[in-house]
Amino acid sequence: MKVLVPSALHTYTESRWVEAEGATLAELLADLDRRYPGIRFRMIDEQNRIRPHIRFFVGGSQARDLAQALNPNGELLIVQALSGG
Repeated sequence: MKVLVPSALHTYTESRWVEAEGATLAELLADLDRRYPGIRFRMIDEQNRIRPHIRFFVGGSQARDLAQALNPNGELLIVQALSGG
């Protein structure tokens, strides 16, 4: 599956688009973490929840659950909100 990585996480991937595998969002994020160690923790907290500033979009719809099924031929868009003052 093609994954669009937000610019704030390019220090892990060194690329805007990467490939990862998994039948669910949780499995795909685990695969991303195997390929790019430490990236999952930037998106998922210690209680295994999606961090408030991260959004995942699968097929144009927001994925709110790590159990979300994925199409291996689809795309996952990771969006990171910006904050500051």
